[in-house]
Amino acid sequence: MSPRGSAAGDRGTAVVIGGGLAGCLAAWALHGVADRVVVVERDRYPEGADFRPGVPQAKHSHLLLEAGQRTIDDLLPGALAELVAAGANRVPLSGGLRWLTAAGWLAPYESDLAVLGCSRPLIDRVVLDRVRTAPNIEFRTGTEVTGLLGDRHAVTGVRTAGRGRDGGRDAEISAELVVDAAGRSTRAAKWLSLLGASVVPRERVDAGVSYATRFYHRPAEAPADSALYLQSHAPDQGRFGVLLPVEGQRWIVGIGGMRGFEPSIQPEEFEKQLGLLRDPGIAEAITGAKPAGPARGFVPGPSVWRHYERSAPHGFLALGDASCTFNPVYGQGMTVAALGARALREAVRKHGDLGHAAARETRDAIASVTRNPWQMAAGEDVRFAGTTGGPSGLQVKVQQRLLDRVLARAVTDVRVAAAFHQVAAMVEPPTLLFRPSVLGPVLFGG
Repeated sequence: MSPRGSAAGDRGTAVVIGGGLAGCLAAWALHGVADRVVVVERDRYPEGADFRPGVPQAKHSHLLLEAGQRTIDDLLPGALAELVAAGANRVPLSGGLRWLTAAGWLAPYESDLAVLGCSRPLIDRVVLDRVRTAPNIEFRTGTEVTGLLGDRHAVTGVRTAGRGRDGGRDAEISAELVVDAAGRSTRAAKWLSLLGASVVPRERVDAGVSYATRFYHRPAEAPADSALYLQSHAPDQGRFGVLLPVEGQRWIVGIGGMRGFEPSIQPEEFEKQLGLLRDPGIAEAITGAKPAGPARGFVPGPSVWRHYERSAPHGFLALGDASCTFNPVYGQGMTVAALGARALREAVRKHGDLGHAAARETRDAIASVTRNPWQMAAGEDVRFAGTTGGPSGLQVKVQQRLLDRVLARAVTDVRVAAAFHQVAAMVEPPTLLFRPSVLGPVLFGG
C-alpha cells in the first residue's frame, strides 16, 4: 500500500502548524491546490498590527531583504504596496542604509535594492489579512498541536488541544500533508521520533547572540528612507547596532552582541552602550528623541539547520525557523521563509496534489535556498571566540579571507559594493563575487 498522500490527484487536506509569517505564507502557497488548509495557531491574534506572545522576537528589528520583498509580492501581489501604504519605508541599500562593515563604510552608489523598514507585527498583519480572504483556509487559534499522527513511514495528521479556559477540545486532524511552521519553538523532531522515524540530522552554531531594543519617536525632520547598520568587528568587537525607520513616525534602535558582548536593557546603560559602538552615528541620531517605550531584551538561542531533506517521512515538511533558525544579525530569516513558501507553491502546482513527490521536491528546494545564507552566516559566526559549533577547516578560512578582501575593496569600489549588496540582499548567489568584474578588483585592485 502506498503512503497516504502519495496517490496522484490527491488534493485533500493540508495542516500548517503555526500561524505566523511562515505559516501564513505556506497556507497561501497551498490553498490553490489543497481542498482544505487548516492553520493551527496557539495564540489568538491581536486586533491590528500588535505584538503577541508567540512571536517574542517581534519586538526587535527585522530586515526584509530585497529578495524577500519580491517573493512576498510574487506570492501576494500588491502586498508590498500595502505595507508601504501602512507606513513601511523602503530604505535604499546604498544612499539610504549607511552600512559600516568590518572594513569601513561601503561606497555609495545609485541602487534599486532596498531593505523594508517596518515592525514585524505590520508585516505579519498585512500577510494574515490577505491569507484570511481564501475561503478554503481555516484558522484554529488558541489551539496547540500536541503530536503527529502516522508512523515512521508517513505522517497522516496532527493531534491538537485547546489552550486556556475558552480553548477547544482535544481533536485529531487527518491530512495528506503537514507543514511545520512553528518557528524556533518547534517540537516536530521529538514527535517524529515518537513515531519511530529516523533522527533528523542537524547542524548547530551558537554565537551567544542577545539583543536590546527600544523604539523612539522619529523627529519630523528625520528622513524616512535613512538607516544605520554598524557591524561588529570580530573578534575584538562583538557588538553591533541598528537604527531603522518604522511605521508610526518611529525609529527602532537595537544593540546586539555576541557571547561576551551582551547588551543591557537598563535605560541609562542602553544609551551609553550606543555611544560605545564603532561609530557614534546612532547615539547622535537619537539625541533629544523621545523614547516610545522601554528597552526590551531577547536571546534567540542557537542557529539550527534541521536537514529534513535527508530524513523525513512522507507527508511532512518544515518551513521557516522550524526548518532553519538563523542568527538574526544577518536579517535572513523572513526572506528564506518566503523563498521556501514559493518553492512549496511551485511544487504542489507542478504535481497538482499534496503527494510525497511534491513534499520531497519542496524539502529539497528549501535546503537549496537555505544553503548559501547558512554558510555565510555560520562562517561569520565562527570568527568569534565564544561561538560553539559551526564550520571549520580550510574552506571556511578561504570564505572568510575572500569576504575580507571583498569588503576592503567595497569601501572604495562601487562595482564591488554593488555586488556585495546583491549577495547580501539574496537577489544573487555568492558566486557573483567570483565573476571577473568583481574578483579582479578584489584580488588585484585597479
